[in-house]
Amino acid sequence: MAMEITQVLLAAQSPDGQVRTAAESNLKQFQEQNLPHFLLSLSAELVNEQKPPESRRLAGILLKNSLDAKDSFRKEQLTKQWVTVDPAIKSQIKEALLTTLASQVSDARSTASQVIAKVASIEIPRKEWQDLIGKLLANMTTKETPASLKQATLQSLGYVCEEVSPSDLEQDQVNAILTAVVQGMNQAEHGFEVRLAAIRALYNALDFAQTNFENEMERNYIMKVVCETAVSKEPEIRQAAFECLVSVASIYYGVLEPYMQTLFNLTANSIRGDEEQVALQAIEFWSTVCDEEIAIQEECAGADEGNSVLHFRFVEKALHVLVPVLLETLLKQEEDQDQDDGMWNLSMAGGTCLGLVARTVGDAVVPLVMPFVQANITKSDWRSHEAATFAFGSILEGPSVEKLAPMVHNGLDFLLSAMKDPSSHVRDTTAWTLSRIFEILHSPSGTIIDQSNLPKIMTVLLESIRDVPNVAEKVCGAIYFLAQGYEDAGSASSVLTPYLGNIITALLSTADRADASSNRLWSSAYETLNEVVRCSNIPENANMIGQLLHEILKRLGQTMELEIVSTDDKERQSNLQALLCGVIQVIIQTLNGSEESLPVILQSADQMMVMFLRVFACHSSTVHEEAMLAIGALAYTTGQEFAKYMPEFYKYLERGLQNFEEYQVCSISVGVVGDICRAMDDKVLPYCDGIMSVLLKDLSNALLHRSVKPPIFSCFGDIALAIGEQFEKYLPFVIPMLQGAAELSTQIECTDEDTEEYVNQLRRGIFEAYSGILQGFKNAKADLMLPHAGHLLQFTEAVFKDKNRDEGVTKAAVAMLGDLADALGPNLKLLFKDCTFHAEFLGECFQSDDDQLRETATWTQGMIRRVLVS
Repeated sequence: MAMEITQVLLAAQSPDGQVRTAAESNLKQFQEQNLPHFLLSLSAELVNEQKPPESRRLAGILLKNSLDAKDSFRKEQLTKQWVTVDPAIKSQIKEALLTTLASQVSDARSTASQVIAKVASIEIPRKEWQDLIGKLLANMTTKETPASLKQATLQSLGYVCEEVSPSDLEQDQVNAILTAVVQGMNQAEHGFEVRLAAIRALYNALDFAQTNFENEMERNYIMKVVCETAVSKEPEIRQAAFECLVSVASIYYGVLEPYMQTLFNLTANSIRGDEEQVALQAIEFWSTVCDEEIAIQEECAGADEGNSVLHFRFVEKALHVLVPVLLETLLKQEEDQDQDDGMWNLSMAGGTCLGLVARTVGDAVVPLVMPFVQANITKSDWRSHEAATFAFGSILEGPSVEKLAPMVHNGLDFLLSAMKDPSSHVRDTTAWTLSRIFEILHSPSGTIIDQSNLPKIMTVLLESIRDVPNVAEKVCGAIYFLAQGYEDAGSASSVLTPYLGNIITALLSTADRADASSNRLWSSAYETLNEVVRCSNIPENANMIGQLLHEILKRLGQTMELEIVSTDDKERQSNLQALLCGVIQVIIQTLNGSEESLPVILQSADQMMVMFLRVFACHSSTVHEEAMLAIGALAYTTGQEFAKYMPEFYKYLERGLQNFEEYQVCSISVGVVGDICRAMDDKVLPYCDGIMSVLLKDLSNALLHRSVKPPIFSCFGDIALAIGEQFEKYLPFVIPMLQGAAELSTQIECTDEDTEEYVNQLRRGIFEAYSGILQGFKNAKADLMLPHAGHLLQFTEAVFKDKNRDEGVTKAAVAMLGDLADALGPNLKLLFKDCTFHAEFLGECFQSDDDQLRETATWTQGMIRRVLVS
């Protein structure tokens, strides 16, 4: 096979499907039967200058894909496979990769540099391939090294820095890399390709340069070279240099002060006169500075006095010159930018940056922007009018309501009139600005919207929702935030009641538009409908919402009749069913909130379940998720009556629980089990063997996404609470799982926020499981938990001492301590006397601002005192 690999690689790229499939099968077979020689053969193909470029390119891609994958579990598998390859073979592969950097074929060089970085990402953290950096640097210091090899070497250094952690390289290696990279940027010595590779490598190496940026002389030199590179004659190099400056602003904000005047001049000149891709990065520099200063302000607001955070107020100091530069960009729109929400140009970037400036400096931005708005908003050309509207909409978040309210009041009539402007660009941006006003400034107090202007607002919105799709979508957003402003407003939400019927009709008509699907308009219409329902005053509008439920059920039934002749048709059907199930879920949850409206749900429950079961037959994960969520809401509402649906529904529930590949479906299905347990209590018992069997299998499955495990543990608690002492037979399987997870949670190193959040979720799930089991056994079988009480208290103490513990874990832990004391009573007297941490833990809870936590802590304290005095 190794001798024929060239032909197989070429055949795998054949336009003939049969030839291609056979070749792919051969490659897979070779890989599975003899991985080390498969990798060696690929590296031999890649390094061989006599081989066709096509086979070499694919060899490199396959080599890279044998070392790395996007999926973390698959990546871990590939790493383990590489580690077990014979060191002699690995050495040959690595030498071939380094040799390929000198290839005459640029594709081969580029692929080799990527594969080198993938190998480095596995080996360097394990203290292997320690001579890699030295060998790469040798290519840069040898005089006769051709430019192509220097370029490939710099690419490799950049990719390596991207792949490995700063802690994996020694400081002298970092120094040498930075020296080589900065020298590679020298215009006098190197051509375009080498300099571009060098500045891109520097971008990836900046994370490693902490020590170098702390040294003023080294920092000055790096900044000088980058700033000089930002005015190179080639736009690609200028763009890469500004990308570096953006990264410097993010990583090294604290040392920027000496360079800010130079950086302002560079960015302002670029924004005003450079090519778009360069100017966009210059704007991004200021957006990044804003991000840093917003984060600092938030940190200062939450910090104790005297705990000072370095805040240079660069944006505030540059405000008078920065804002005019950004306002100029707003006039550089593109003709079709309103048709494409993903478009990114100078105007969009400038408006986004202006919004960040407003959030950074607050009221101070208003007098600098309003003259531009007033000068341009009445001009007849669409560019001026749209730019002025965009400027106004961009500064609504940040300044105080007191500062903005008078201007919004004065300008609201004008904005509403502008929804009839001949230019769709103006109408699009005006609708967006109105939605921003309603989102940020509108509240039930009537500061912005009151009975005097609401009729005109509603008239304009209900007319404009019939506009072209991109404008109609923004109008949906405006209605969404208008309704949201009345959420939790009590009787104040009644002001929308006279308009509710027309709003619902308009949104349903919008969802039916023939031009809706391609512009995400139908999705916006249904999401807005959800918000309108959620925020409506239910006692007054229960009948209207009930009629809406029947309409949505009718529409859901119609989706079953759609003709499906292509994958696009199937996707359209699935998306529509998901949206409609989402509306039903919101209606159920909203009507469930009052006794007067509850009969509306109960009368339609049978029809809803019939529809949901028909939807499940579509086998789409998206629909599965939304229908499951709606069924969870229905179970909660119907209570024990839900038992009559279980015989038919159970097979779909089990299928969802088994679907570990689509873990969101699995996770939602687990949540629905909890809803059903709370609704049905012990009537769920006939289904528990099947449910518990699937849940325990899920937990034992190495392929299950870790985010599903905490809800499964919580679900054990829900099941135990529902079936009480009948949970005993599951205890020998559940307790070891809980104890293993508890142990794991104390061993996981929280190196990032995601891991920290996962550990907290895991612990919360464990505590909720124990709480449910203890409450379920309390009246009859509590002693079954006595052997596990010591472990539980040790685990709780370990969690108490963890500084990364969040409030959700604290609540669950304190509640579990109370349940433990309540269920096991005097049997715990000695344990509670020995484990004194609980007094300190409860003391901490009593200091909390959370009423519920303090209440739970008070109850738990009472339970523990009862044990101690027994």
